[in-house]
Amino acid sequence: MNLKELAAHLNLSQTTVSRALNGFPEVSEATRKRVADAAEQHNYRPNTRAKALATGRAMAIGHVIPVSAQHEMVNPIFGDFIAGAGETYAKAGYDMVLSLVEDDKQEKAYRDMAAKRNVDGIILHAPRMADPRIDLLREIGLPFAVHGRASEVDGPYSWLDVNNKSAFQRATQFLLDLGHRRICLVNGLEYMDFAWRRRAGYLYALENHGIAADPSLMFAEEMTESYGYRTVMQTQALADPPTAYLVSSIIPAMGVRRAVEDSGRRMGREISVITHDDDLSYLRNSGEVPQFTATLSSVQDAGRQLAALLLDQILSVPNHMPTRLLEAQLTVGTSTGPAPAPASSSAPSSA
Repeated sequence: MNLKELAAHLNLSQTTVSRALNGFPEVSEATRKRVADAAEQHNYRPNTRAKALATGRAMAIGHVIPVSAQHEMVNPIFGDFIAGAGETYAKAGYDMVLSLVEDDKQEKAYRDMAAKRNVDGIILHAPRMADPRIDLLREIGLPFAVHGRASEVDGPYSWLDVNNKSAFQRATQFLLDLGHRRICLVNGLEYMDFAWRRRAGYLYALENHGIAADPSLMFAEEMTESYGYRTVMQTQALADPPTAYLVSSIIPAMGVRRAVEDSGRRMGREISVITHDDDLSYLRNSGEVPQFTATLSSVQDAGRQLAALLLDQILSVPNHMPTRLLEAQLTVGTSTGPAPAPASSSAPSSA
């Protein structure tokens, strides 16, 4: 069904139907709902180019993805975020423009998008503590929203983030309550804001318990499966190895589990593990009892919500800077248990 046929079906003018679908304020709420219901019933989708001409908008949101030697953005977490954001865009009639660029060409990519007017807004990914891209986007003047925060950037901007400090403080406290005192932090790259906040939560819980942080138990790298594996193998060779691991992603947690099993130990018995779980579509921590005890947060839902915050800026309230802080849920699985009793210091006498 095209616009002319939908208008005839509703006994309305094509102009009224178009204005109702495009959110013009002079259309009554009753008419808007009637048109939207009919469009859904008859599977009508407005022509994107025509809608762009009618509204003066590009009807697209931009995502600039840096191809970095240090931090790989295109991973299962990013894929789930894009899937969630894409749902929100599609419902609003927006397309998505993905641009993969080298690290040092990000500024040009943003400026090109603004000059070509091929997007109405930008989602900023993987913010660093002092992220220069935020000031750049302010200068360019495109609406934008950040997936995460940049703690060392002053001034308001729109963002959505998980309460990473609170999540890792609570996870560390959970391990301390189980009797663990040697807790290894397997963190992401700590110039990234989320990783810095997770480290802060871990340290805060240790300090509150009167335990000095041990640098030999704190790691920060790109979050790969092999990183988790190497860290366990390295730390279990210490004279006083950790009895628990707090891991920043389900991906290195898989490597932690593999290393625990390869060393002949049992996860949840000799060694406990808590991971942050982004509730990924293809890496489910599922089952009646989850495999991992985890701080749980859906990255796909974060994509939906952040896309909605950005569209709200574009469509409703220009210069409004909405923010949203999500709380992660601690879910208990089979990967944690009481700290094992310390080995006896006295060896049995030989006969």
